[in-house]
Amino acid sequence: MKNNDERLALLRDAPPAEAVIRLGVPLILGLCIMVFYNLVDTYFIGLMKDDYQLAAVNFAYPVMMVSVAISNMVGTGAASLIARSLGAGDQNKADHTVTTAFLLTLVNSLLVTAAGLLLLPQIVRGLGAGDDTFAYTSQYVSIILMGSIFTMGSYTLGALLRSEGAVMKSVAGMIAGTLTNIVLDPLFIFHLGMRIRGAAVATVLGNAVSLLVSLLFYLSGRTLLRPRLRYLRPTAEILGEIFWVGVPATLETLLTSAAYILNDRLAAHYSDLNVAAMGVAQKILSFGSYVYQGFAAGTQPIMGYNYGARNYARMLRVLRAGVLIVSGTEGMVLLVCGVFAPQLIDIFSDNAVTIATGTQVLRAIMWILPFVGAISMSRMSFQAMGKPQYAFGITLVRQLFLYVPLLLIFDRVFGFSGMIWAQPVTEAIMMAASVSLLAWVIRREEKKGTA
Repeated sequence: MKNNDERLALLRDAPPAEAVIRLGVPLILGLCIMVFYNLVDTYFIGLMKDDYQLAAVNFAYPVMMVSVAISNMVGTGAASLIARSLGAGDQNKADHTVTTAFLLTLVNSLLVTAAGLLLLPQIVRGLGAGDDTFAYTSQYVSIILMGSIFTMGSYTLGALLRSEGAVMKSVAGMIAGTLTNIVLDPLFIFHLGMRIRGAAVATVLGNAVSLLVSLLFYLSGRTLLRPRLRYLRPTAEILGEIFWVGVPATLETLLTSAAYILNDRLAAHYSDLNVAAMGVAQKILSFGSYVYQGFAAGTQPIMGYNYGARNYARMLRVLRAGVLIVSGTEGMVLLVCGVFAPQLIDIFSDNAVTIATGTQVLRAIMWILPFVGAISMSRMSFQAMGKPQYAFGITLVRQLFLYVPLLLIFDRVFGFSGMIWAQPVTEAIMMAASVSLLAWVIRREEKKGTA
């Protein structure tokens, strides 16, 4: 019980900067390790000296994003309700929500596998794979789809653990899964001769291990919350709360996936090697992305708990501390990417065109880093507060009304060299808008509470 009390005290009483760092940094380390899921595949596939297989992994990435999006529907919706329930002192509702999230994850993963395999050729063509990459992309995607239960389960349970402040337990699952993937990738790709199929199998098994570790924490009773048989029947209230927050979160990820696909398809008009270069650059930048995602996800349970407890002043202090911490940290990541871009790209490809293009892409898209962390923190805070309409509104404006039009205009006017600057311009505009909106909503709630 002592550890559980310490977790709640961290959410409720710790200085804002300390709380953000203590919850965010372990998660960042776990996410940075987890990035090896994609980087290890990219690295070992690159050793085969076949950039078409490298491009196929990049084409397949949105399928993983869709699985994660559906996981986020359950994980984000349930985590928001759990944090608010704990802040309001309702342990039974929190336990019921965890149980419902387990059940929904199982059902959703089975549906994704069945629908994905049934429509596999259409999906692969829709991703933009051409004749040179179609077979490779199909092999990778089919295996990823068959392992949906592990991918979706590991993401959902990670979000549930974080909702009660158990960040280190969430990170333990990530680390175990990533280490499994690192060990199995060369074994399956080279020693067993499975090539790109081996990379997919290793990824699925890594997710399976991650899920198993998270399940063991729940089964051993080492969590504040526990799934219980008596809560297997979901209530309309809990389902409504989960979907109210979770569906917009899923739509946000799907919009991002759609923009990612559009980006790849535009790049493919120039060359499949451009797609490979963009994929490598984006995966390298994911180290920086996981910095802001870690701080944002670490801030989420703090904001949800204090919103449930109606401690609005603490929420504003946490927001200020979080924005300063994430922007400063990302500035250092930007510096590393800018200085060492050619060397970083060279790790994953020895093709001169891919290296040159990848360097160009990385030095452009790295400029999202000073801005995108505050946007992510604002979105996740709205989700934690049970106000997904604002989070979805940020994403809708960001992706549909800013990024996609800028991407198309910059591509048409400036070509490939222009389109890669569309995202940095978008993020700079959205940072100011999203942080201002969140501060305004919190102050409005505070006034309501004192009226």
